[in-house]
Amino acid sequence: MIIASVQNGFRFGGGGYYWGFDSTYLLILLALALSALVSASMNATFSKYSKVRAASGMTGAQAAQRILESAGIYDVRIEQVKGNLTDHYDPSKKVLRLSQSVYGSTSVAAIGVAAHECGHAVQHAKNYAPLNIRTAIVPVASFGSQLSWPLFFIGLIFSMKPLLFAGIILFCGALLFQLVTLPVEFNASRRALVMLEDTGILGSTEVKSTSKVLRAAAMTYVAAVIGSLLQLLRLLILSGAFRGRRDD
Repeated sequence: MIIASVQNGFRFGGGGYYWGFDSTYLLILLALALSALVSASMNATFSKYSKVRAASGMTGAQAAQRILESAGIYDVRIEQVKGNLTDHYDPSKKVLRLSQSVYGSTSVAAIGVAAHECGHAVQHAKNYAPLNIRTAIVPVASFGSQLSWPLFFIGLIFSMKPLLFAGIILFCGALLFQLVTLPVEFNASRRALVMLEDTGILGSTEVKSTSKVLRAAAMTYVAAVIGSLLQLLRLLILSGAFRGRRDD
């Protein structure tokens, strides 16, 4: 139903498109609305629990150090980086980078985020398969995200179907990266919660609060995948992939 209703929003003429209102933009608006809603929820949740001080009094950096050592990892550096929630683990350099809002903070939210990044370091140390796959397809995803749209729209303007479908295939490469990212992120959060409780950095009540922060963060990745699926649907509609079936 959604495909048929969206297709009714534009018409073909002379082998191309009329450059008027394109109702497939509704799919983009839906993706943007979902992303904004999830992002707002994430920020609100982090802000709420960033005001709750952990009983241990440990900072995000100190908690990360203890978690890494408890996991037998001694070759990962912990660095502070600028920005808010720009935390990430770099497997190529074995560096765990914590944002300013996490590195020196003693809140349960900051400790949870730091522990999550440690979860990625543990995945790397244990050769966690989804992480290895995600790392391997980074070049493909980067290439696809850069060239998919230019190729698609050149093909759309000049009615060149090979370019249209080349753009769609490249876009699918970027979408694959996002799909593989989901189990990586959820697994890192699960590891984080277990390690926080096992090491005694957080109590059981604090772990429950931290789980809300990590769950809200994980939903941003889910929203990104849904947004990309909606974008893919838009590309398929604009390419005419469903038109032949509908005309039948």
